[in-house]
Amino acid sequence: MKSIRRTYIIFIVLMLVALAVFIVCYGSIRFNIALKDNYSSQELSAYRELLDLFRSSFENDKADLLKVVLIFWGIIFISGLTFITVVYHFLIKPVREMQDFASEIAKGNLDVNLPIHKHNMFGNFTESFDIMREELKASKKRELEAQKARREMVAELSHDLKTPVATIGATCEVLDMKYQMKAKSGSPEEIKEAQDSLEKIGYIKDKTDIINELVDNVLHASEDEIDEISIIPKEVESSVIEGFFSSSKDYANIIFDDHIPQCLVLIDKLRMKQVIDNVISNSIKYAGTDIHVSFSDIEEQENRYVKIRIKDSGPGVNEEDLPLITGKFVRGKNAEDKSGYGLGLYLVNYYMEKQNGGINYYNDNGFVIELLVRKAG
Repeated sequence: MKSIRRTYIIFIVLMLVALAVFIVCYGSIRFNIALKDNYSSQELSAYRELLDLFRSSFENDKADLLKVVLIFWGIIFISGLTFITVVYHFLIKPVREMQDFASEIAKGNLDVNLPIHKHNMFGNFTESFDIMREELKASKKRELEAQKARREMVAELSHDLKTPVATIGATCEVLDMKYQMKAKSGSPEEIKEAQDSLEKIGYIKDKTDIINELVDNVLHASEDEIDEISIIPKEVESSVIEGFFSSSKDYANIIFDDHIPQCLVLIDKLRMKQVIDNVISNSIKYAGTDIHVSFSDIEEQENRYVKIRIKDSGPGVNEEDLPLITGKFVRGKNAEDKSGYGLGLYLVNYYMEKQNGGINYYNDNGFVIELLVRKAG
């Protein structure tokens, strides 16, 4: 409405200015002819009669001109206002309504109605736009219902998982107490067997704690309707990372070529543990060889990192698949007979980025993954 008012005002002002200019010009028109003194009385009398006739005719013509111009001005004035009104209602207003409608739809407001005027330029398809809005609204409702159902399902499954995990944890505690007693009062053979069992029980309990924490993450994310689980890097002693590798020695042949430099690193301990477990699990699944681990200090773009190099002696990754292996649900050609979902290296890459680090990977007489862990300070 503001635009049409502005247009009306501008048009009226222009028309009034044109009328004022005409009136000023009209008022300045004079019939003025001077007679010379060298005429005789009879000639002057005849000339004056002629001048009076001309003046009378001029005044009549001037009045007629005023009438014609005023009528013409009035016609233009009324026609202009009518034209502006018609253009606004049949062209500008429908376009504005369509713009406002599209803007509201873009904001996600699917309850807004599009006025349907069958006689304007959008009359033939405004109804189609409104049908589209209704379909989008219904689709959004179905999507929200599906998301709600998915969150509820994840929450239920996460809750159900906690029961068997808790049972495993309780069993580990009972076994731990049993073998602790054997380790203190048994024969040398029983003590050795008890120590081996305690080590395995400790490993199972450690994995049970990780599963519990992951289940809690998923449960809380589902309850809070969060799209991604938060990753919070904190300052941690670098030796913790080497400990993650050492805890995997029970099921993987880990060979340390050197030891990690002593420093503070920025990691989320749970996510870093997942990263290392994923890399080692992949190596066991696809290579099944010794896994060599080495550490070094590097600097990149004014940032300092600990580089962790993890190498197996397997066949490596197909060169065509190599650029794609950190993609979501991507599995290489050599994975056709292996179980999995193609999420391992995707999560490794994602977790390292969220910890302000990164990864490199390549073939070198086996498959190599380099993890870049950001140093604190």
